[in-house]
Amino acid sequence: MVIFMKKWIVKRTCFVLFFLTVLLCGILSGCRKNGTHQEEMVHSQKKIVSTVFPPYEWVREITGNKAEEYDMTLLLDSGVDFHSYQPTTEDIAKISVCDLFIYVGGESDEWVEEVLKGAKNKDMHVLNLLDALGGQAKEEEVIEGMEEESKEHDHEEEGPRMDEHIWLSLKNAQTLTRAIKQELQNMDSENAQVYEENYQNYERKLQELDEKYKEVVNSGKRRVVLFGDRFPFRYLVDDYELDYYAAFPGCSAETEASFETIAFLSGKLEELELPSVFVIERWDTKVAQTVIDNTRSKDQKILYIDSLQSVTSKDLEEGYTYLSAMEKNLEVLKQALN
Repeated sequence: MVIFMKKWIVKRTCFVLFFLTVLLCGILSGCRKNGTHQEEMVHSQKKIVSTVFPPYEWVREITGNKAEEYDMTLLLDSGVDFHSYQPTTEDIAKISVCDLFIYVGGESDEWVEEVLKGAKNKDMHVLNLLDALGGQAKEEEVIEGMEEESKEHDHEEEGPRMDEHIWLSLKNAQTLTRAIKQELQNMDSENAQVYEENYQNYERKLQELDEKYKEVVNSGKRRVVLFGDRFPFRYLVDDYELDYYAAFPGCSAETEASFETIAFLSGKLEELELPSVFVIERWDTKVAQTVIDNTRSKDQKILYIDSLQSVTSKDLEEGYTYLSAMEKNLEVLKQALN
């Protein structure tokens, strides 16, 4: 009886060990399969790299529920100034192997040409947004009262300097999203209809917001804005036939305003009875405050308006979008015009 019990225990132990071994093998096999599947998904994803936030956002909108099929990278996601950005080794590596590279194409992107020459993916789709904009693109202008750039920043000998802030026009946005949609369709013809429908839906949202801007401008008491800062909003004010004054052009590297510039802007504040002075996001208010301090009343407000060129990964995590930013800008503009 004792011998029988021992044999039974040994057999049961062997069976349990065998069962556990089979179970463990199954789990490990499943893990390998899942890991392989995930690796295959990542490897099969098409890679898209955007330098600045707006086209990155537009790609996400147009791909919609197909977004998981793409590995999307936003290079400027740390709040760095668009005009002073230089790609890191890691950035260059991402561009080199991507399937679609989207950049603005102005003076701030002079580094792009050399990077693309050394790209590993010779079948890469490349979208220069200024080229896509065609005749809608504008040269940067210097108007009365603006601080002239110092000699080390003088661009006269290099020819006209294009205004790179093309995304700050809802009309431009419609043109540029169309160009992005076409690139996606060229890359993935099987889902061309999906991209077309997503583009049409997003275009309607852009048109609706454009109409809201028209209503605010047309109902406003004023048609002039004043910036104690750089002025990247030329495309926007031209869309709605607004006039403007500013301390510096949109792509200027200057930060110090002369007495003449301060005096001119202060005089315009008083002459036009403007209630506010604009500054763009995350920038020093020193010039704007000095302009206000040189008026008689000294009671004008400083208003912040977003140029969408210094977006951070934290902003994205908190739900920041192109449309939400432009809607907030509309509310700020409404304050300045009334």
